[in-house]
Amino acid sequence: MDRTDRLTSHGDTVEAVLIGGPADIPQVARTVRTPAAETKIKVLHRNGYEHFEIVREPRIDPSRPVAFHWTMRTKIAE
Repeated sequence: MDRTDRLTSHGDTVEAVLIGGPADIPQVARTVRTPAAETKIKVLHRNGYEHFEIVREPRIDPSRPVAFHWTMRTKIAE
């Protein structure tokens, strides 16, 4: 399977890379699969959620992961 197949396989999902946010988010958690139409990703981290938004559209260059940049953090209500 070549890189393009890996990025576009698994149904209608794409590989996404999460950029920015807390430095202690593990590197392995910064690459995720997400639905191709998704524009926001929320990641549980410590006692809250880190929010990431898409930077470029998934189909512009299907050989590269879709970039999502960190936008904010929200805390989990207790």
